[in-house]
Amino acid sequence: MAPQSMIPAAANVLGTIGTVFWCIQLVPQIWHNWRKKETEGLPALMMILWAACAVPFGVYAIVQNFNIPIQIQPQIFGTLALITWAQILIYSNQWKPWKATALVSAVFVLCGAIEAVLVITLKGPYDRGNEMPMFVVGIIATILVGAGILPPYWEMWKRSGRVIGINWIFLSMDTSGAVFSLFALVAQNTFDILGGCVYLVVIILEFGIFASHVIWLIRTRKLRRQAKAEGVAFDDLPEARKYQDTKNDQAAQSYGSCDPTSGSRENTSSDKGPDAPSKIHRIGRPQEGQFPQDLETGSMESNAWDVKKGPQITVARVECDD
Repeated sequence: MAPQSMIPAAANVLGTIGTVFWCIQLVPQIWHNWRKKETEGLPALMMILWAACAVPFGVYAIVQNFNIPIQIQPQIFGTLALITWAQILIYSNQWKPWKATALVSAVFVLCGAIEAVLVITLKGPYDRGNEMPMFVVGIIATILVGAGILPPYWEMWKRSGRVIGINWIFLSMDTSGAVFSLFALVAQNTFDILGGCVYLVVIILEFGIFASHVIWLIRTRKLRRQAKAEGVAFDDLPEARKYQDTKNDQAAQSYGSCDPTSGSRENTSSDKGPDAPSKIHRIGRPQEGQFPQDLETGSMESNAWDVKKGPQITVARVECDD
């Protein structure tokens, strides 16, 4: 596991392609989160572990003297993971933007400081032939990057294999980045096993995410055709409820009952009866100092178990059939 001396041109080219993918792979996910203003199905733990993984992975790449693109790859990867984590704090955990930004910025500085200290501390012993510390660092990087892809499997299990919240362009670019980076290591004069394991773990686990959703599409093809024929959204079908995360969402059953003479009303009841409303329009969550009646009705229409939960109550206007 000696440090690389001369880096072949092919390794630099492949490493550059992989770095380009991993420089921007989370950008589609960040844009997706911002446009929809929600991160349901995208685990915060995934981004935390990926940000943490960037530290040992960056140390390993720098001390091992990998090609320059692969050395800067973990730094950009960790930064984008922290930005995505901030979005999850804001959209799913209802943190104020300044609070999420302050926390993520502090973690960013801490990660950078730890990485710099480890590079300075470990490079000398490694150059003198003591490879054990770098072996441990490589193992930690591999474990963290693999562990970061496991939380989506929990989300998929809750929805019987369905994948939501994860942008497919992001996932495709992330997998492609891992593939090209792996090829870059192969093209080097000496293949680094631990470095290759990091990319191989990403490829295998992300392929599992793709496979899970493809299987879900096959299993639900009849239901999706039924929904299309009836002119309703897939999630509006009663049979589709098992493919939604209802295990921890008590707001999902906040129907209440409708008085046939009342037409529509704002509803936060938890009773689900035969007079359940036919439509629920999400208005939003009251902000500080704001009462439900101050909220304007939004244009988003949602079924009952799509009404968002949070530390504040969700206000919805329900409509009843005549």
